[in-house]
Amino acid sequence: MAALVMLTGWVLGCGIVEWCLLTLAIAVVFATEMLNTAIEHLARAVTEKRNPFIADALDIASAAVLLASLGAAVVGSLVLGNRFGLLLGWW
Repeated sequence: MAALVMLTGWVLGCGIVEWCLLTLAIAVVFATEMLNTAIEHLARAVTEKRNPFIADALDIASAAVLLASLGAAVVGSLVLGNRFGLLLGWW
């Protein structure tokens, strides 16, 4: 998806601020995904037994990835939607 967003931004001729917003949104999603993976590996290293506290931590980390992804989707929709609207002369 990140590559598709970058390609679309290039085709639509995004400006520097728009590139910064798109790049930041992508970086936030990648960073939260990496933190989620790190927490999953740490949880497996601590214990193999079912632990409700570890399960909650894993759920919260997964929710953080979902929230970052939704935020990035909103940013991408606003930036690319605006560029698309300008290209079609809607505004």
